[in-house]
Amino acid sequence: MFEIRWHGRGGQGVVTAAKILALAAVMEGKYGVAQPFFGAERRGAPVMAFNRISNKKIRIKSRVYNPDLVAVVDKTLFGIVNVLQGLKEGGTVVINTPDTENLEFSGYTIWYLDATGIALDLGLKVAGIPLVNMPMLGAVSRASGIVSLDSVKEAVKDQIRQMIDKNIEAVERGWENVKIYRGEKDG
Repeated sequence: MFEIRWHGRGGQGVVTAAKILALAAVMEGKYGVAQPFFGAERRGAPVMAFNRISNKKIRIKSRVYNPDLVAVVDKTLFGIVNVLQGLKEGGTVVINTPDTENLEFSGYTIWYLDATGIALDLGLKVAGIPLVNMPMLGAVSRASGIVSLDSVKEAVKDQIRQMIDKNIEAVERGWENVKIYRGEKDG
């Protein structure tokens, strides 16, 4: 079983991204579960969502405490929440960041992309907040290798009702633009 924990803020589409990822897995004949975790928080408050994807039936209903991958949709959460807590040794971190400053996380594989820049370039905003979930969904899908880009795009078509073409393009750009951090500074 592959487990993912998403960290973001209310209004960034974290729950929607997890739901679409689970659907993409199901479309490939796998089992996929998405769970949100938030209270009465308002837009901008820290939120989490979880995915479990497996070739076997998933019976676990709890939060994901020891993920294989952590998706950090908002880099400012590093100072507020321990986003790496419980991440398996050798696990993967996918971070929304335009640069490689402060990406030294020993023992993990780090992927990064400017999901905010992609969302803004495509005009994907709600109440002035960039919707970074679709580029992050593409990036997480590629970094994890658990679902294909085509399945994710089909799941987006099934779940998203507005600006479908822009959302699919955002997923594609996330998939194409995510990079592995190898310790060099961007120049």
